[in-house]
Amino acid sequence: MRGSLGRPYADSVEYTRLAGNPIREIRALVDGDRAGLIAATSGSTGSAKDVAISRDALMASIAATGMQGHWLLALPPDRIGGALVVARAHVSGHGHTAMAEGSFTARAFADAVAGLPDDGPLFTSLVPTQLRRVLASPEATEALARFDAVLVGGAALPEDAPATVVRTYGMTETCGGCVYDGCPLDGVEIAIEDGRVRLTGPMLAEGYLDASGGRADDPAFVTEDGRRWFVTSDMGRVVDGRLEILGRVDDVVNTGGFKVHPLAVERALGALATVAEVLIAPAPDDEWGQRLVALVVPVDPASPPSLDELRDAPGLARHERPSALRVVEDLPRTEAGKIDRRAAARIAAAQ
Repeated sequence: MRGSLGRPYADSVEYTRLAGNPIREIRALVDGDRAGLIAATSGSTGSAKDVAISRDALMASIAATGMQGHWLLALPPDRIGGALVVARAHVSGHGHTAMAEGSFTARAFADAVAGLPDDGPLFTSLVPTQLRRVLASPEATEALARFDAVLVGGAALPEDAPATVVRTYGMTETCGGCVYDGCPLDGVEIAIEDGRVRLTGPMLAEGYLDASGGRADDPAFVTEDGRRWFVTSDMGRVVDGRLEILGRVDDVVNTGGFKVHPLAVERALGALATVAEVLIAPAPDDEWGQRLVALVVPVDPASPPSLDELRDAPGLARHERPSALRVVEDLPRTEAGKIDRRAAARIAAAQ
């Protein structure tokens, strides 16, 4: 399948790539001067892919969110999360304020919030690391209280996250978050097949691009009974109508005959008072096949948690207890700021 006018998406002026001047291109798309956009995936589970997203899908995502107000842009606009901030703000007519370029700090966040309008609803979208930095600063936490809603996706949230924080689930292929606090947005449906999460709705992307710029055939996008679904790489279940993510299919660790979902272990360890951030990664083991290694960013670098403390965390089964601890300054991340589990596995395997 090609883009409009029969040209490959990548060669079509109607499909704009989020590069160069993404804010200008996003506004042109919202205004109807483009038919869609080309966005890169995060590459957190492999090589990044280009995804074609139609304007209709983008507008459906914005309509389903329904957040009309002024937005603070704290994410790169050349990725889908930041692009949606710009698009929502432009659709609402309230505009957005971009944070100063450079590394995200709690002080920079507080300074940016101080310059926001005093009237009307305020919204922003953050990644978990940004939220943790904000909550570690009283000044930034006070600034955070000004927002009517704070969208956060990508990993487990801090235990002290305020009620205005909305945990989102989605990806570039679904035009960003389409499940909020475990509940699908209007028009979105969730299905679980063989433990894997499937999503469908009007905000579904057209597909991945091949080397020529046309749409590539990919088993992640399937059509059944006339409906297109995106087959995610996540394992999950629906409990009392809410989606619960158990972890990625490729992240499951086989240790001593048991299958361990790292995310479940990370949630248990992340609740410890001495742990700021944690990531569970596999390392080869001659006896067990794989063993669990905990990469921990401590709350106090001078007094990190011990391995015994981690192993005694409430809620862990015997086979879920980590066998090794690596204290790190930061968790490995991709350029988009998402957790890089492949890099974590390399750190875990290093002697």
